[in-house]
Amino acid sequence: MLVGLASACYCLLSLDLVGRDFGDDVRMDPVRMIEAVTGGVAFLAAGLIVFTRGEVKGLTTGASLWLVAAIGTATGLGVWSIALAATGLSLFIVGVLKKFESRVA
Repeated sequence: MLVGLASACYCLLSLDLVGRDFGDDVRMDPVRMIEAVTGGVAFLAAGLIVFTRGEVKGLTTGASLWLVAAIGTATGLGVWSIALAATGLSLFIVGVLKKFESRVA
């Protein structure tokens, strides 16, 4: 769920950047910034995921790191609605659904 939420954030941020007017003097592809953040943080997050003794550990931590990068990107771009929505949803997923998962499993 966290990876899906992070992916949605990055997509919405890309759409927001494409719609912005940077003027005629600026020649850049603003979506490349999001690509760089996504790739770099995904590399770090993948390093947190460990497979030992038949168990996968660190999956939630890696997904959370990737999501925090998406929230940070949204905040840096001033897209507060996405940042606040993603923060609220992530707290719900990690807090509330984690308790529900332990009861079901």
